Amino acid sequence: MTGPRRTIGLIGGSGIVRLFKDGPSKTHRVSTPWGAPSSPVEEGLVGGVRTLFLARHGPGHAIPPHRINYRANIDALCSLGADAIITVSSVGSLRDEISPGSFVLPDQFLDFTKSRPTTFFDGGKVYHVSLADPFCPDLTAHATLAGDDAGFPFRVGGTYVCVEGPRFSTRAESRFYREYADLIGMTLVPEVTLARERGKCYVTLAMVTDYDVWAERPVDAKEITEVVRTNAGRMHRILESLIPRAATESRCLCPSALESAEI
Repeated sequence: MTGPRRTIGLIGGSGIVRLFKDGPSKTHRVSTPWGAPSSPVEEGLVGGVRTLFLARHGPGHAIPPHRINYRANIDALCSLGADAIITVSSVGSLRDEISPGSFVLPDQFLDFTKSRPTTFFDGGKVYHVSLADPFCPDLTAHATLAGDDAGFPFRVGGTYVCVEGPRFSTRAESRFYREYADLIGMTLVPEVTLARERGKCYVTLAMVTDYDVWAERPVDAKEITEVVRTNAGRMHRILESLIPRAATESRCLCPSALESAEI
């Protein structure tokens, strides 16, 4: 990064449906080449930093994960000047030691989605971006410190397997995923790949809501909702600390993602 991040984009998932305590200062209704984003983009200040907020599932949480227009969401934030994108996602745990209510910063992912457009480059020029290290190390470090400061520390590292949804796993699927991953969710892909194609720093803050069905107990959506409600206030405190930290100069390589990717 050659200069400070001046604008931070935030994509809110389950439980994070608003960001600004006193309401946004502006609301942007954005049109993109890929259609409309999930919601209007709200603009305001967090710790003095220009921040853009987009509700991933739309107003009223009406858009299921497999119908989200991920390309429009990422493009909308980029078109409004986002230098980095922070996302919040609810996930299930595939590990005994990662309990419901905990927060995780994954460092790898597995893609088990089936029908989502995953790139901005559908023709013309061909780019193969590297996702060897999919999350911005600089934002991950800032998020780690923000969690500590807020009193809700993150578990750092782990693999997130992204599935199509909106259904939950079968027991057989859950046991299979458990062989290779630590978390399971439905929204990381293709957000993370699209952010890399745009050269934007990206990190996801994973809120664990339940043990996946490998634990021999069917996932209960009502129980998940209760955990999400409890964690939402905690996550807001983390974001209040993280966003000003993220708006600093960094030497990460995220902005140069396309320099060696063109064929």
